[in-house]
Amino acid sequence: MGAVQEKILLLLLGGVALGLSRSPKKYFKVLNLMVKEWKNINRRSLENSIRLLYRSHLIEEKENPDGTVTMVLNKEGRKLALHFDIYNIRIKKPTKWDEYWRIVIFDIPERFKKLRNLLRFHLQNMGFVELQKSVFVHPFPCFDEIEYIIETYKIRKYVRTILAKKIDNELDLKRHFDLL
Repeated sequence: MGAVQEKILLLLLGGVALGLSRSPKKYFKVLNLMVKEWKNINRRSLENSIRLLYRSHLIEEKENPDGTVTMVLNKEGRKLALHFDIYNIRIKKPTKWDEYWRIVIFDIPERFKKLRNLLRFHLQNMGFVELQKSVFVHPFPCFDEIEYIIETYKIRKYVRTILAKKIDNELDLKRHFDLL
């Protein structure tokens, strides 16, 4: 699935968020983000992507009483859109910890400072602990989520992942993650 198709699914999901929003402040925040993203999509790419999404059975057409047509996500489309919601990625806590640490290290050049800050934001948002400025750790399986972020921002050559059995300050980490 292409980037434009992913963006369309997220924007359609944003429409659902608008419908469920009870706070005017949140409503307008989501609406402003959606308008901004729609403007960034190339018209021809948009038409091709909608056609492909329709063929993939992720969206459906709903005819309105006034004769216009509305594109809406079906059940499979909503699942896929949630999968691509990069700002809400969560790491699931397994019932039993496998006693391995997942470490993410990165060295993103200064000219890509915004990408570096975005990666740091996502890692913190997912619950990682910052060991050093560009070294983060988490106890639970999360490499799929990290791969998704790396691929989304195209920063593969700057990021490394490590699976470690022991860290010298692991007692503090175990306390932090409630593993004792």
